[in-house]
Amino acid sequence: MACRVINKRRHVGLQQLSSFAETGRTFLGPVKSSKFVTGGDCHESVLISSTVRLLESLDLTSTVGQLLHEAVQAQNNTYRTGTSTLLFLVGAWSRAAEECLHLGVPVSIIAAVMSEGLDSCREEVAFLQVPVHNVFDHVHNSRTISGLETPHVGSCPFLQAPSGAGGIPKEHDFKHAASQLLTVYSLSGRPVKLPEFFNLPVKVEAGKEASQGLKSSLHTDTCSRKSVLILSRHFNRTDNSLWISKPDGFLEQYSAATPKTYRCCDLVELAVGLSHGDLGTMKLVEAAVQLQYQKACVQQGNCTVPFMFDISRVFTCCLPGLPENLSCVCSGYVTVVPIASITLIKGLENQPLRVVLIEGDLVESYHHLGFNESTNTKTVLDSMELQGDSSEELWTNYVLQVLTQFNVNLILVQGNVSESLTEKCGHSKRLVVGSVGSSVMQAFAEAVGAVPVTYVSQVNADCVGSGVSVTFWRTPLEVVGRSSGMPILLKTEGINLITAVLTHSVPAQMQAKEDRFWTCAYRLHYALEEEKVFLGGGAVEFLCLSHLQILAEQSLNKGDHPSLGWLPNTSCWLVSSLPAYRPAVLKCLAGGWHRYLSALMCNSATCPSALAARTFIEHHVQNATASGSPLAYILNEYSKLNSGIFNADFSDKLEQVPRVYDIVTPKMEAWRRALDLVLLVLKTDSEIITGLGHAPQMNSQEVGGLLFL
Repeated sequence: MACRVINKRRHVGLQQLSSFAETGRTFLGPVKSSKFVTGGDCHESVLISSTVRLLESLDLTSTVGQLLHEAVQAQNNTYRTGTSTLLFLVGAWSRAAEECLHLGVPVSIIAAVMSEGLDSCREEVAFLQVPVHNVFDHVHNSRTISGLETPHVGSCPFLQAPSGAGGIPKEHDFKHAASQLLTVYSLSGRPVKLPEFFNLPVKVEAGKEASQGLKSSLHTDTCSRKSVLILSRHFNRTDNSLWISKPDGFLEQYSAATPKTYRCCDLVELAVGLSHGDLGTMKLVEAAVQLQYQKACVQQGNCTVPFMFDISRVFTCCLPGLPENLSCVCSGYVTVVPIASITLIKGLENQPLRVVLIEGDLVESYHHLGFNESTNTKTVLDSMELQGDSSEELWTNYVLQVLTQFNVNLILVQGNVSESLTEKCGHSKRLVVGSVGSSVMQAFAEAVGAVPVTYVSQVNADCVGSGVSVTFWRTPLEVVGRSSGMPILLKTEGINLITAVLTHSVPAQMQAKEDRFWTCAYRLHYALEEEKVFLGGGAVEFLCLSHLQILAEQSLNKGDHPSLGWLPNTSCWLVSSLPAYRPAVLKCLAGGWHRYLSALMCNSATCPSALAARTFIEHHVQNATASGSPLAYILNEYSKLNSGIFNADFSDKLEQVPRVYDIVTPKMEAWRRALDLVLLVLKTDSEIITGLGHAPQMNSQEVGGLLFL
C-alpha cells in the first residue's frame, strides 16, 4: 500500500481514496508492472497484474475502500475495461478536491464546477470520435494480424514509437484511414447540426451513412447528465476555421493549416489500434472475430446481412504449464478431462456421438430450487446399513439404463457430476463432461438439435442430439506433463462456438493472461458495436486538459460564467461566489488530467522522469492554447506523425506506425464513475465528518503532517 500521512481533522475519505488509488498507478498505460500482494497472516504472495485483482486481494475494510471496490467492480462487470483509468482518476480528482478545499472553496461549488467541467469535456471530446465502418470488407484478404510483428504502441499522440524494420509490412498501410472525414457527434451519439455547437450560419445535413454509424449512444447516463454548456460562449472558436459540409454527411475543417481527419475501415487496423501494446493477445481476439464472421457468411450463404461480433459465444480454456506458442483459437468447445480418460477418447474418436444436455447437477441428490420434499419420505441414518444396493447405486444404474436405451455416448452437464457415475460411464465407453457453461449448452442445442433437460428421467428420443465429434486438442505427447488433465475438443458442423485456448509456462501468470484476453475482446466488441472509437494515445485526455485550462483562463480574465441551469435551486450566494472560485476549481480538475498524462508517459517509458513528462505536456498545452483550437492542434499533430517534428530520435519509418484507438462508452463511464465517487465522498465527509457548516480554516500547525500540493 502507498504510505501517506492521514490528517484526521479534515476529509479523511478523500485522503483514503487517493491513497488507495496510488497502489494502482503502475497499471495505467500499455506497459504494466505486476505486483506481489503478501498476506499478513499466512505470508502467501499473489501476483497481481490488474486493478480488479489488486482490489480483490487488498483488505478494504473501510467504508471508502468498499465504495471504491464496488465502483471498480461495476465498471469491470459491465465493460471489462477502463478500471485502471477509473482508479487513477479517483485518486487524481480526490487530490484536486483536496486542493480546492485547501484554497477555501466551498464544497457545493467544488461539486458543481467539477460536474460542469467534466460534462464540458465529454461534449468537447466527441469531436475526436472516428467512425468505424465496413471493417469486414477485407477480412478475406490475406493480410491478417497474425502476420504482424508486435509493434511498440506509444501512449501519447505526439510520441508514437515506430515498429521498426520488422514491423508492419508496407502493403498494410494505415494511411488510407486518413482519407475519410471525421464525424461530429453530440453527447447522445447522434449527428449534430453545426449551429448547435457554433454560432455559424452553416447548415449541416447528415447523410444516411453518417446516421447509420451513429446509432450507438453513450447509454443511459447522458439522459440525466446533459449539459447546457453547448451554447456557452466558451465553445466559440477563436481561429478563423470553417466547418464545411460534405456530400456524405461528414464534416471537414478548413483553416490555414487543415488537419487530416480519420476513419477506420479495416479490422486489422482497428485491432492493432485497440491492442494498446498487447498485440499478442489481440491476435487471438482478431482471429476469433474473423472465424465467427466466416461462420456467419457460410450459414447465411452471403455476407449481405450486417455482422455483429457475438462475444457471448467466445470462451476461454486456460492450460497453465504449456508453452505460450500453443495458444490458439478453435471452432468448437475445448475443455479438460482427467488423464484416465485418454483411452476412452481414443475409442470415441472419428465417430459421430449422440449427446444429452443436462441442466443443473448430475447427482442422485440434485433437485431444482422449487422442489418440495414429499411428506412421507423415510429418512435412514448413516449408522444403519441399507439392505441391498444403496440409493446412489440404484440411481447410477438407472442413469446407465437410460443412456443405453437411447444410445447416448456424450453427456454434457452444466453443474457437478457424480464421480461414481463418471467412472461407470467410462467403463461403458460414454464420456461425461461437467461444469459446462449455459451458453455452450445452448450452442450445442442449436447445432445438433438436442433439448436440454433437468433430470435424466426427462430424456426421450426428441431430447437427444447427434453429430458431435470428440478429439484431442493436441496429441497426448504434445501436452505431456500436464497432471491436471487432458484438453479435448468437442465440435460439430455449424456450431456457433469459439474457444480461445490460452497457455502459459508460468502458472502464476495464467490469470493475468486470461484477464488481458477479455479486456482486448471487449474493446473490440464495443468498437464494432458502437461503430466509433476515439483517437487514442492520450489525445482525448490532452484535449480535456487544454479545454479546461482555456475555460479557466477565460473565466479568470473576463469574469464570465455560463448559465447556472445545470445547478438546480441555485442560491444568490452561490451565484455571486461562483465567478471567484470557478477558475481555481477548473484548474484543479485539469490538474487531474495532467497527472494522468504524466503517469501514462512515465509508465510507457516515453519520458524518463515525471519532470520530463510534465515539461513535455506543458509545452504542447501552451502550443494548443496559443493555436486557439486545441482540437485542430491535436488533429494536426496526428497528421504530422511521419514528419519527424516530435520524433527526432525515432526511426524514419513513422508512416508505418499504426493509429492508437480508445473505445468510447467505457471510457466515458470510467470518467463518470470516478467523479461521482469522489463527489460522494467529498459530500459525505462534509455532512457527516466535518459538519454541514463550512470547514474551519486551519493554519500550518494544525495540518498534522498532511501536505496539500
